[in-house]
Amino acid sequence: MVGAVLCAALAAFACAARAGDALSLKELSPNGADACFGRVYDAAHLKAHPQQKVARIFFFYGHDPVSRPNEEPGAENDTSYNGFLTTTVRGAKAPEWASGWCNKNDASDPSTIIRCGMECDRTLASLKVDDKGKLVLSDLSPDIYLDPDSEEQLGKAEYNKQALGSEDDNFKLDPMPADTCKAEFARIDPIDPALGDPLRVRLKPDQPFCFGRDYDDAHLKSHPNQLTRSIRVFRGSVELAAFAQNGDAKDWPDGADIAVSVTTRQKGAKVTQTYSCQGEADQWRCSASSKMSDFSCDISQKEIFLKRGANGTMMIANPNNAVAVVDLCSKAAAGKTKSDDKVYRLQPLPQSACAP
Repeated sequence: MVGAVLCAALAAFACAARAGDALSLKELSPNGADACFGRVYDAAHLKAHPQQKVARIFFFYGHDPVSRPNEEPGAENDTSYNGFLTTTVRGAKAPEWASGWCNKNDASDPSTIIRCGMECDRTLASLKVDDKGKLVLSDLSPDIYLDPDSEEQLGKAEYNKQALGSEDDNFKLDPMPADTCKAEFARIDPIDPALGDPLRVRLKPDQPFCFGRDYDDAHLKSHPNQLTRSIRVFRGSVELAAFAQNGDAKDWPDGADIAVSVTTRQKGAKVTQTYSCQGEADQWRCSASSKMSDFSCDISQKEIFLKRGANGTMMIANPNNAVAVVDLCSKAAAGKTKSDDKVYRLQPLPQSACAP
């Protein structure tokens, strides 16, 4: 998957390079507002075109309709891309989507086709508005939603299954209200209103926090493989000072240190470990840090994940035995955890409950 990693790096560079190009194409947006084009195919059309997988298709030109409250620093989210495509294939419950930057080789020639590019010199689509105001969308690759080397990686049969059909190109889309496209993109991953704001909004870079849970005897009896009796996740004065010295508030939560303290049911042993976090999609990805510990092994691959939970709670996930219920350099910390100490739902607590 080297190609995919390289493309991701190139995409980041391309985003920065084209951030100022948004909403500059008068053919798509004469008044500079967000523009939407789409089409929903009926059963008769799909029956007549058996090699067309796409049942719904929408193209949005404007400000990002996809990004929703997430944990990544969002300085460039609103301007990095200006073309967004979403399609729903037959029988699918939700759409897929891709984005790119759109421009013309000759901005002064109204007949020039608009090309929307993607990372690794791939094409999202070619666009042209006809004399009736419809958007003609062409050059749509069958692997638009797959990695550049997906055919080799997946094999021909699986590639054909995941790729678009041979008739999924040269679409003619009707102009529609911008809200129609936004509603279509919202179908991709509906927001649960109970989750509220992301952690990076709820938790401030210059303020402490404390989340935790204490498990009673009844719970522990019903979960005999759980080692954790009590858990706290917090930022205190030490973590705040570290971010004030080395962090940047505009990049929050990247570079945020947190501490995780676990008391186990085995003789009440308590283990505290520091992690360094960064925003990643809808979660904080936190790697074990040796800043306040002296480890005899490389603990950088010991990770935990924080996610916002419903009604102000915090979820902490431990998929690879990363929560420090044991010495992270011990044999017990190698590989997948065999205990029930994998996912915790934590409540907000007063800071005094997280005192070291």
